[in-house]
Amino acid sequence: MAGEIESMASNMRSKMGGDAISSSTPCIFRIPSILRRHNKEAYIPNAFSIGPFHHGEKDLEDKEKIKFDYLQGLLYRTRDPETRLMECIKEIAKYETEARKCYAEEIRMSKQAFIEMLVLDGCFIVELFRKDAGEVRKSENDPIFSTSCMLQFLHHDLILLENQIPWFVLERLFRLTRGSSETKSLLQLALDFFDNIFSSEKSPIQLDLFANQEIQHILDLIRSSLVLPLGEQQGQEESFVSWRPIPSATSIKESGITFRKVRSHSILDVKFSRGTLEMSPILIQETVEPAFRNLISYEQCYPNCPPRVTSYAILLDNLINNEEDMEELSKSGILINWLNPHDTTQFFKMLYHDAFLKEFHYQKLCGQVNEYQQKLWPKWRAFYTHNYFAKPWAIVSQIVAAIVLVLAFLHTIYSMKC
Repeated sequence: MAGEIESMASNMRSKMGGDAISSSTPCIFRIPSILRRHNKEAYIPNAFSIGPFHHGEKDLEDKEKIKFDYLQGLLYRTRDPETRLMECIKEIAKYETEARKCYAEEIRMSKQAFIEMLVLDGCFIVELFRKDAGEVRKSENDPIFSTSCMLQFLHHDLILLENQIPWFVLERLFRLTRGSSETKSLLQLALDFFDNIFSSEKSPIQLDLFANQEIQHILDLIRSSLVLPLGEQQGQEESFVSWRPIPSATSIKESGITFRKVRSHSILDVKFSRGTLEMSPILIQETVEPAFRNLISYEQCYPNCPPRVTSYAILLDNLINNEEDMEELSKSGILINWLNPHDTTQFFKMLYHDAFLKEFHYQKLCGQVNEYQQKLWPKWRAFYTHNYFAKPWAIVSQIVAAIVLVLAFLHTIYSMKC
């Protein structure tokens, strides 16, 4: 019996690993099944596998040739392609162990296969960003830029939580292959490539905000681009316990609150002041659902990650209950919808289901809106404006009534004097 106990203890010790608590924190995860079930397609690549989780899948194998074509183009711009390739492999090999620790599960790939995958996928992404920004020339028959669907696939595939490689791998490959004529940093190239995920208008990039930030991967960079412009607001944690939902957009308008579109560096920047709810315009198009879902999943999986995007998704769900609500936000210029109105409404309803929040970052704002909505004067003013000043003939009738009332008043005074 003692021998069996020792054998079981030895087996359990081997599975625990060396340290009681691992010093490294994974940042690339499989999507939890409870979140995946709401829309599986939002979490899996359409055409390109990046990293180990989807590496070797049959549906994605044919795009490996495009990766190798991009790698070849990148290397052949250097004086000695063979030497530069070996330098890339040697550099990434130094960080193999560190790269493996970025994944939340054991990567069952040989050292050679893992390093080759990182070099190929990393050089492909770097070359893609350079071509998109015009840092290097694109051929007329480029397999990605000559077909619109490929770019659409990549805007989807590169933002998936399961389809990431560590940012430090991209940085090292970028530095090793950078040409003397290139002017933009990898950070700027990446932000340029994903600039239209949430907006139809190009916004200026605030590179200084990222000065002291440790970027984990592309999806983390996108989240940081939304959170960092908020400044001190990003550190404000608000308890989720006493939170009360904000009314829908149409209910808010009926209570006298108006919507105003504002220009901000982040869609997460929402403010309420003196009866006006200020929001940045958001573009609803094909890749916005995968973007939101993967950002929410990342906030759920990454330790100590404030649920800023998840809180914003809840706020939008509160505002949009039906197509009338969506139309109200569209008229205000806050919602720019390129999809079917019904599908968009349903999308917001299901966006954050089964996500757990420890703090809600719009609690104070919701409290301000709910408090203002209870006031009598804004409700009366909104009712009167909606019913008596919504149409030209109604405005005319109100003016005529006012003139008649004034004349009657003057006539009464004149009669009394007489």
